[in-house]
Amino acid sequence: MKDFLDNIARYPRFLISFSLGVLYSFYEWFKPLLKNRVTTVAFLGMVMGAFLFLFFTLRAMLGLSTV
Repeated sequence: MKDFLDNIARYPRFLISFSLGVLYSFYEWFKPLLKNRVTTVAFLGMVMGAFLFLFFTLRAMLGLSTV
């Protein structure tokens, strides 16, 4: 039973390291775009638009708005 609990205790550490690895990979992939001011503004606008789209879609799907 102790081996089972030790194995289960490793999952949060794996999740954190996996998530940080994915975020770092995306950062390295978009790093060349962030060197130019125009592409940086466009990239941040796209990220903000995607976040707002997801936010409003989930809000409407969950019935949290009065639309």
